[in-house]
Amino acid sequence: MTKKIINIIITLLFGALWYYITLPAINLNNISFYMFITVLIIVYNTVNLISKSNQVELIRKGRNVSYELPVLIKYSLFAITGIWAGIFTINFIASPLFNAESYQQRIEVDENGEFATDIAEVNFDQLPLLDKKSSIVLGDRIMGQVNDLVSQFKVSNIYTQINYNNKIIRVTPLEYADAIKWFTNRSAGIPGYITVDSVTGEANLIKLEKKMKYSESALFNENLKRKLRFKYPTLNFGKISFEINNEGNPFYIIPTIKFTAVNLKAQVTGVIIFDPTTGESTRYENDDIPNWVDIAYSADLVIEQLDDWGTYKNGFLNSVFGQKNVVNTTEGYNYLAMNDDIYLYTGITSVISDESNLGFILTNMRTGKTVYYNVPGAEEYSAMSSAEGQVQDMGYTSTFPLLINLNGKPTYLVSLKDSSGLVKMYGFVDVKDYQKVVVTDASEGIEKAKENYLKNNKKDISDDELIIKEIKIEKISTAIIDGNTYYYIENNKEKYKISINLSDNLPFVTVGDTIKVGYFVTDKQVIDVEKIYDLT
Repeated sequence: MTKKIINIIITLLFGALWYYITLPAINLNNISFYMFITVLIIVYNTVNLISKSNQVELIRKGRNVSYELPVLIKYSLFAITGIWAGIFTINFIASPLFNAESYQQRIEVDENGEFATDIAEVNFDQLPLLDKKSSIVLGDRIMGQVNDLVSQFKVSNIYTQINYNNKIIRVTPLEYADAIKWFTNRSAGIPGYITVDSVTGEANLIKLEKKMKYSESALFNENLKRKLRFKYPTLNFGKISFEINNEGNPFYIIPTIKFTAVNLKAQVTGVIIFDPTTGESTRYENDDIPNWVDIAYSADLVIEQLDDWGTYKNGFLNSVFGQKNVVNTTEGYNYLAMNDDIYLYTGITSVISDESNLGFILTNMRTGKTVYYNVPGAEEYSAMSSAEGQVQDMGYTSTFPLLINLNGKPTYLVSLKDSSGLVKMYGFVDVKDYQKVVVTDASEGIEKAKENYLKNNKKDISDDELIIKEIKIEKISTAIIDGNTYYYIENNKEKYKISINLSDNLPFVTVGDTIKVGYFVTDKQVIDVEKIYDLT
């Protein structure tokens, strides 16, 4: 009896240490829980076996002695086999083979999106032109300029895309450089975080008055994941992100996940907002997540759910054999900022790989609300290759495209980067015809790049794409912008902007004249005219 008690104590001590290191969720739907139980069973039987001196002696001498396994070991083997056989059986029953409809419906997609009305005309002040890789380069550069910190801390690779007080930035915390640096700096804590403006590329190191005590690089009880697990032992955690609230205070955002069966069909149930300066945290259900939080859903989870939505529309067998109406996301995604939220953008293409998209998806990363837009066109990587082809002698590489509304037309915008990850050029690519591409040196600015693209493509605009209207001139004035003359015409409280390049006869029109113009659908206060008719 004494040996059994000792064996149990040893097993429990090992289990406590193993739990402290691996931090499994005590949750029947999480596979880490069953792995933990399996390890405990193996450890107990190993300790029990070693405690039998005769068996230890046989093992020590290496004698090939046949003996009957103890009853406990037999039962343990049956238990372990039963656990994993049960998991396999339950997951097989819960798999798409028998539940294709539930997998297809794990994300709700509004399929009635209207591009021209839902997606506002592009505002370049709210457009993240820098991707994560470029942000990392800029963040590392700013960190390298701070001599008193660079030897003690490193920059995390989190770089969360957020909308911070109407500025589109990526934000990432500093981390301890290694275990020794944690020991020498833990009393003071982590001094701050880095922001990179995704529009301008401006990077800043923000130093905190109250330092961050908890992080993923900290050890023992100051480790972020350990602190979370001890407070929420039964919850499943999603991908951790780092954000700042409207006052610039740092927080870790941890999605909470619900599984079907064991680790199947993950669904976000809410988030935990963790203050790394105090160690305090609060859990919020989906409907109660504060508006300043931008990322409650990880991109990987959204893509997984969207692929299930597109794969199982007509059942499991169709997804394997007929594949009628089976679609998937393209191999990449990007982020857009709209209405004070961050949206994930990815294309939707046929499961049979080709160079075209059927449309695209926008998912609100805070609420999970998803809309599909039926906008057929070139697949993103085809557009990227087309833009790279314009500068192939320079060896620039393209970022994953942003899909924008440019004068009412869906257009891809890419940044072209050099080998060091710095943006050198901007490229605009027509979604419907990726051979129509114009690149402009980034030093000239994004507005100039837009102007060059529109000027190059005006001849390709068909009347069917435009709103055609006759307007009577009530007021007319001129302005010179970047060396180009523009005429501003007012009619019935509407304002129109017309480039001199559209007609050499514009200087001769006067108040009271009637002209016929064509323009794209827009919500801008000043309408950009694309064509002038019958002005001779």
